[in-house]
Amino acid sequence: FLRRRERTLHATMLAHGAAIPAAALIRPKFRLGHRLTVRCQAEPPLSAARPAPLVQNLTISDPDLASRGFVVHRSPAGLDLDELNSVFARVGFPRRRPDKIAKALEHTPTVLWIEDTRSSKPVAFARATGDGVFNAIIWDVVVDPSFQGLGLGKAIMERVVGDLLEMGIVNIALYAEPQVLGFYRPLGFCADPDGIRGMVYSAKNKNK
Repeated sequence: FLRRRERTLHATMLAHGAAIPAAALIRPKFRLGHRLTVRCQAEPPLSAARPAPLVQNLTISDPDLASRGFVVHRSPAGLDLDELNSVFARVGFPRRRPDKIAKALEHTPTVLWIEDTRSSKPVAFARATGDGVFNAIIWDVVVDPSFQGLGLGKAIMERVVGDLLEMGIVNIALYAEPQVLGFYRPLGFCADPDGIRGMVYSAKNKNK
């Protein structure tokens, strides 16, 4: 029980900013009462050499995306941070300093974004941080409002989860508001079965 509990606690670190569509986007406000921890449902036995993939097949293959004018990138190389910032703003996130975005990406091992080849601009983005072995947290899942409804959110999430599973990471978590749980459930996520709630540090609440 203690070992399972420890894994669960590691899986419930905060990951704000993961939601689709725009109307249901998570704003960067600490409203713990309105968020649920969601994580991958499956966890292989400790003896397993590699986890069975939760995403067996991609809904939209890379060639299919290319035929629609989209390219998937798995590196921040070539990513226009000003354009990414614009996507963040269009979905309701606050604008972030480009130098801070760049620094964050330097410390993010898993970065995926989808480029619209007609404009050479990013239209979907997600990233995941973690220890590279046990746990990963998915952040900043966004799709430009003009490109929502095309399956890009699902496409990018399938690839993020698939890449993490290929690394042997099975404790994959994010925070989502109740109205977007239906988006994440088919991808292998569920509300934390142990009922673990996330907490965030707030200086004004310290020593109260």
